Amino acid sequence: MGVVSVVVMGIPAVRRGHPPVAGRPDTPYLLDKFGRVARDLRVSITEKCSLRCTYCMPEEGLPAIPADELLSAEEIVRVVALAVRELGVREVRFTGGEPLMRRDLEQIIAGCKAAVPDTPLAMTTNAVGLEHRARGLARAGLDRVNVSLDTVDHVGFARLTRRDRLESVLAGIRAAGREGLAPVKVNAVLMRETLSGASDLLRWCLDEGCELRFIEEMPLDADHGWARTEMVTAAELLDVLGARFTLTEAGRRDPAAPAESWLVDGGPARVGIIASVTRAFCGDCDRTRLTADGKIRSCLFSDEEYDLRTPLREGAHDADLATLWRGAMWNKWAGHGIDAADFVPPERTMGAIGG
Repeated sequence: MGVVSVVVMGIPAVRRGHPPVAGRPDTPYLLDKFGRVARDLRVSITEKCSLRCTYCMPEEGLPAIPADELLSAEEIVRVVALAVRELGVREVRFTGGEPLMRRDLEQIIAGCKAAVPDTPLAMTTNAVGLEHRARGLARAGLDRVNVSLDTVDHVGFARLTRRDRLESVLAGIRAAGREGLAPVKVNAVLMRETLSGASDLLRWCLDEGCELRFIEEMPLDADHGWARTEMVTAAELLDVLGARFTLTEAGRRDPAAPAESWLVDGGPARVGIIASVTRAFCGDCDRTRLTADGKIRSCLFSDEEYDLRTPLREGAHDADLATLWRGAMWNKWAGHGIDAADFVPPERTMGAIGG
């Protein structure tokens, strides 16, 4: 099959056909040339979002994906089942945009739970409106949620997200806890304008029983305004938190997990830091990604994607889809190379890729 490369409106090179697999061992798993095996699947199900976070989306939102180009609920279920049964995926996370923008989210969750009942299903969300759907999602089979929340200051939240929806987010987090979508993890992107409120956010999460993880800002913003010299580092954050809390380094709970953790005031509560820029963990990466329009993406920072939707809709057998996916992951990059002099941010922003 031929190869077609296109870059339009921030959409990266899309390759059709099977990727080169010279030298690949005969294994069913998603192995790459550097010995990593992808077992964590991130499935973006929409490009739409109810917020406009400055480090993620442009103020006007992302270009709309035509409805017929989005994977349907049935197609998502088929792909998830394939990934688990044929490719060794052990955990599935639904992302966006904002996954709550899909009206059929409960149908997607229920279908995946029925297809792969023993596989943990998680969701990354901004929690706007989650209070109204948490019970239905839990009953459908969702196991837990990660909530994106960068500050508990109302003014700061509205400025950063361009929306005044903090109360809805906090209500959504509490509803998730009540419905057993636990542990509820809160992800906060480190930003210069919210750094002074980091301790308040940690205090709130401790009081609410949430696990807080701070994430270094990555060059995935819509305006391409990220600068390595301006970003808040993990070291700076530790200085700020250390002025209010006693932090004891506790390492990583899981070698493949990106968060390093610290005990807070002697524990058992912890705070995590994902130093994705200054302490890159690419060597342990175990993720594979599927975009909302059905493209396999091996790395957040690669502009190379492989089209799974077209063969899926043309009647390809699961074995053919699995072979294509294995090839895409075999060609995964060694790492993002953010500190390299020739680093170029990807065309897609975080909102278009999926967290």
